[in-house]
Amino acid sequence: MHNHFSKKIMLWGGLVYLLFSVPVATASSLENLAKSLAKVRGEVETLQTQLDLEKEKHASKMSALNSQLADLSVEERRQKMSIEKLQHSIDKMTESSKKTEQSSENLKPVLLTVLNDYKRHIQTGFPFKMEDRIKAIEDLENNITNQLVDPNKAANQVWSLIEDEIRLSKENGIYQQTIPLGGERILVDIAKLGTVFLFFQTRDSQVGMAKKAADGGWRFETVDNTSDAERIKNLFDSLKKQIRQGYFELPNPLRK
Repeated sequence: MHNHFSKKIMLWGGLVYLLFSVPVATASSLENLAKSLAKVRGEVETLQTQLDLEKEKHASKMSALNSQLADLSVEERRQKMSIEKLQHSIDKMTESSKKTEQSSENLKPVLLTVLNDYKRHIQTGFPFKMEDRIKAIEDLENNITNQLVDPNKAANQVWSLIEDEIRLSKENGIYQQTIPLGGERILVDIAKLGTVFLFFQTRDSQVGMAKKAADGGWRFETVDNTSDAERIKNLFDSLKKQIRQGYFELPNPLRK
């Protein structure tokens, strides 16, 4: 009788234990769940903040790209107008040549006027091999002035020079050029993209670009930004591999 009663007590004690342990376990689970929800909520807020920042960065980048695109459009229009002016000079020279029936004396002033316009175009334009291009014009001017070349032959040479200028605006490639840099004149490799972009690379692996100055001219500057330097080096590597078309992300020399 005593043993039977003890078992009941034990069973009853076990039941009491179970009855009281279930709410304790449930409370603990709810507390853990609340902590997990709080953690998830914190992660969501962090991700939302990061997303908002990325949206702002994207908007800022798009605004900068649109600004650069506008700069490039202006420069492209300027180059087109300059080329159209040269083309007009060619047409004028051709018309004058026909009207004067290729008379040497009448053709000379026309040729010299065209060459003078062409020289001014180079002096105020894209800083690619300017000295060589100007020298070619001045040599021809000298030959015409001193009657060292037949005016009809000179007309063909003028035509050839201006055609070279038009072709220059359409070609991309690597060249060598002496530029003013750091108070010196040094020979560098040049990556020319049409007559809008001109990047350079020195023998000691410095890179930079020709930048548009406030007075409308150009100046050569090295690039200190690591990302921009890598982009320029990638352009040189691609052009050396004869990759002349494709997508290239580059610093904008037209940005003030």
